[in-house]
Amino acid sequence: MLSVGARRIFLCREAVDMRKSFDSLADLVRTQLAMDPLSGDVFVFIGRDRTRAKALVWERSGFWLCAKRLETARFAVPSMDGRRGAVTALTNAQLATLLEQVLPRALRHAATLSPSG
Repeated sequence: MLSVGARRIFLCREAVDMRKSFDSLADLVRTQLAMDPLSGDVFVFIGRDRTRAKALVWERSGFWLCAKRLETARFAVPSMDGRRGAVTALTNAQLATLLEQVLPRALRHAATLSPSG
């Protein structure tokens, strides 16, 4: 489970290309969200198919980029219809719910995943 402490958390409400990394996500925060990526706030991005999420945060010496990929489910992202703006503030509890409550989806293949070790 991701713990972000007392930082502010913002969810980007537009689907994001999950190939983006540190610099391109920081630029997206600056240009599309009109916020400062160096603020220490946590910026959460969800991919178009809702199977991937990334969180970007600046600490004293650089960016942290955390990612989560779901294999057989989708993130249960709340509907954004009717809301204005490109970003929503989240509490720690809302972030935990977003990252842990997932919707089942049909398997694309019959692969069985198991930890190796």
